[in-house]
Amino acid sequence: MKLVVATKNAGKLREIVRLLAGASVDVVPAAEIGAPEVVEDGDTFEANARKKAEEIARFAGLAALADDSGLEVDALGGAPGVRSARFAGERATDAENNALLVARLAGKPEPWTARYRAVVALAAPGRATVVAAGAAEGVIVAVPRGTGGFGYDPYFLDPALGRTFAELSAAEKDARSHRGEALRAILPAIRGLALS
Repeated sequence: MKLVVATKNAGKLREIVRLLAGASVDVVPAAEIGAPEVVEDGDTFEANARKKAEEIARFAGLAALADDSGLEVDALGGAPGVRSARFAGERATDAENNALLVARLAGKPEPWTARYRAVVALAAPGRATVVAAGAAEGVIVAVPRGTGGFGYDPYFLDPALGRTFAELSAAEKDARSHRGEALRAILPAIRGLALS
């Protein structure tokens, strides 16, 4: 079964492809089929994931999977949240978003507890959309560590491992991440579609 993945984020795409290995699907990036970019204007991760999956499924006439995810920092009242990718502006880079995060946290009492959240949505023509969520608890560090991952990973410390997500191997991150949890939860629905 072809499964269109609605993301333009190369890091997310790599993780999704890894996490769906063995799911009997042929992952097709939305850009490969000329799918339009879907505006993420929802005020929740679920709203954005649903919108992207449903619009791409309609466009492609195929099953589509979309993720919306982000970082919630308690000291910032849950920000950047759904605006994580655009925290420092619409076309912000990871470096710009991370610089703003550290600047906003400066002077606030530590530890800076936080969590990554992810919602994945699976849409297919003529089927009800299926949604699954995942979360990973952590602490923000002031100085980046590690060279792996993407986004806020160099600043997101997994307390149980004592390492940031950017210091984890791909397998370790997949086992502990918000996206890994959400995709494992939605795998039965993906397998069910593939068999139907």
